[in-house]
Amino acid sequence: MPAENALLAAGIGAVVCGPAAYALGPWLMRRIPEPVLEEGESKTSYASLAGRRAAHWCGGLAAVAGALLGWLLGLDAVLPAWLVLAVAGAVLGYIDARTRYLPSVIIWPTYLVVGVGLLGAALATGEWGSLRRAAIAGAIGFGVFYVLWFAFPRGVGFGDVRLSGLLGLALGWLGWGQFVSGLYGGFFLGAVVGIVLIVGRVMTRKQMVPFGPFMLVGALGGVLLGMPLERLYAG
Repeated sequence: MPAENALLAAGIGAVVCGPAAYALGPWLMRRIPEPVLEEGESKTSYASLAGRRAAHWCGGLAAVAGALLGWLLGLDAVLPAWLVLAVAGAVLGYIDARTRYLPSVIIWPTYLVVGVGLLGAALATGEWGSLRRAAIAGAIGFGVFYVLWFAFPRGVGFGDVRLSGLLGLALGWLGWGQFVSGLYGGFFLGAVVGIVLIVGRVMTRKQMVPFGPFMLVGALGGVLLGMPLERLYAG
């Protein structure tokens, strides 16, 4: 069921997130420092992406995500933190899809802003248990993906590790069902798509699937399906 004031919150989410990502995406891409590549590696430069196409994609994705989050969360105190994540996620997802890199200069500041948003939500509502759960979930998400990166560095990039902690932080506030279904559902979705692409010979085993977009879609799915799945599991 949609949250209370869902329609109003959906409109706010679309109006806030769409223009913000439309303007912020290309601006960031022109200013992100390029990573140090290993010998034989190559990538599309961030600056070359900073055009009208990027603005439209980032703005459109953020508007859809913001509207969906508003519809699901309503005018909840945690909505601002999620709208920040929607804007950053749209930019990060576009960059990762085009370059297979998730810039840390976007992810780390987003940790801070989302963290402040969650703290503000706890101050406004008194839900300190939710804040504690968010911190624990963020640490678990980061830790599990760190182990995956350490064991399978060709399959999981360290940018995915950073992003997993950020998504775990936001999902953890909502509940353990949202955390599990959102974070690891996204990883599963990316793995399945990667296998399909390899079997279909669209890509080779040596190529890395950009997991960032799948993780971000999975997080939205966790917000949508986490609570029903948790109730179903609990009987």
